[in-house]
Formats: sequence, C-alpha cells, structure tokens
Amino acid sequence: MTPASPASPPSPSSQYRVTVPRILRSEWHKLHSLRSTWITVVSAVVMVLGVGLIMGGTYTSGGGDSDVDTIVLTLYGSMLGQLCLIVLGILMTAGEYATGMIRSSLTAVPTRLPVLWAKAAVFAATVFTVMFATALITFAAAQAFLHDTDQAASITDPGILRALAGNAGALTLLGLIALGLGALLRSVPGAIGAFIGGVMILPEILGMLPYDAVERAIMYFPTQAAGALGSATPIPGTVSPGPALLALFLWAGTTLAAAALALNRRDV
Repeated sequence: MTPASPASPPSPSSQYRVTVPRILRSEWHKLHSLRSTWITVVSAVVMVLGVGLIMGGTYTSGGGDSDVDTIVLTLYGSMLGQLCLIVLGILMTAGEYATGMIRSSLTAVPTRLPVLWAKAAVFAATVFTVMFATALITFAAAQAFLHDTDQAASITDPGILRALAGNAGALTLLGLIALGLGALLRSVPGAIGAFIGGVMILPEILGMLPYDAVERAIMYFPTQAAGALGSATPIPGTVSPGPALLALFLWAGTTLAAAALALNRRDV
C-alpha cells in the first residue's frame, strides 16, 4: 500500500484572511481593553444612577416636578451621562488618529470601511446593553422612593419599558454621531467642539428665531429627538417617538456615511 501523503498545512493567506468576525473581534478587544472605555462608561452609569436616586429620594408629591414624565424625572442623569458616551465615541475614532494606531488598523484591513462599521457596531452593542440595564436598575431604585407619590409607576405601565429602551437607544445613537464626527474630523478636541456646538448649542440658538418652520425643524435635531424617545408620555414641543427614532437614525447614518467617504478618499 502506498502511504497516505500528509495533509498540506494551511497557507498563510488563509490563516490570516481578513473576515468580518475577525475585525469585530479586534475592535471588541480594543474597546474593552482601554482604560478610557471603563472610565467613560462607569462614569455614565454612576451619573445616571446617582442622579436618579437623588431625584427619587428628594421628590415630594405636588412639587415643581409633579408634571414631569416619570421616566424623564428618573433618568435626568442621562443628560450628564451622554457627555461621557459622546467622549467615548469620539475616542474610538479620533483617538486612534491621535495615537497613530489607525495606521495599524487600516494596514490590517486595506479596504478600510469594515473597520469603521465594526467600530460602530461594537460601540452600539456595548452602549445600548449597558445603558438599557442602567435605565432598568435606575427606574427600579427610584421607584423604591416614589412608590407612594404621584410619580409611582410600574414597568408594565403603558410606555414605560418603551421609554427606558428609547433612552438607551437615544444615548447610543448620539454616541454614534460623535463616533462619526471623530472619524470625519480626526481630532478629539475638534470633534468634541463640533458636537457641542453643532448638536447641543446650535438648536438652542435657532430656537430663538421667530419662525414656525424653524421651530418645527428643531424638533428633529438629535438632542431634541433623543428627549422625545426617552419619555413615556408626549412632551410638548417634541415629535412622537417613531419620527424621533427615524430622525436620530438619519443623523447617525449621515454622519457615518460622511466619515466613510472621507476615510476612503483621504490619506491616513
């Protein structure tokens, strides 16, 4: 009998072929191994939970906040927490340009765009999971103080669970806008300034103009749409949750598309 020939070893090209799961795994390890990730995420969680406990513990029926939506009252800390997540999104992209790590990432993935999509996917999965869990815990903790007030609510009440998920989704999409700005501008200070100026301050300035069309348009700006998503009841001067979610998706998608175009056309 002729001895069987040994199986040929896999070629180096097949061993180190770039695949989507490998890119995702690389970005996952990169994100979760950085100290800045833990600092920003933990800070966001502490702010949301801490402010929620303060609001619940100090609330009295019939006070100045009695007409505020229960979820908005409970998750007031999201306004502070979102700043941490915005910084995290910017650091995921612009931070790599600052350190020069982006060259290694794009050398390993010459087609470039999968790196951006993987960053966005890993960021979205991480932030939504953490912030949704935080919203659930904060709501339950705050209700321990609010159960005998006019802000008492149950997670099974209409709109409550949707608003908790909407809050986490809004924070995630705002972070994706920041991530896209970081990739587009390639500067951490520049992206932070652009987000604060363009996303947070500009709508407030435009709101001073005495035009109905401008007021209606402002309802679809990112921070205003985010507020509509995180409320269990309609907020005067905002759109309903469906259009608000669509608006946020469009803002995030447009920013990431612009970043993808720049990534393809510009040198590193």
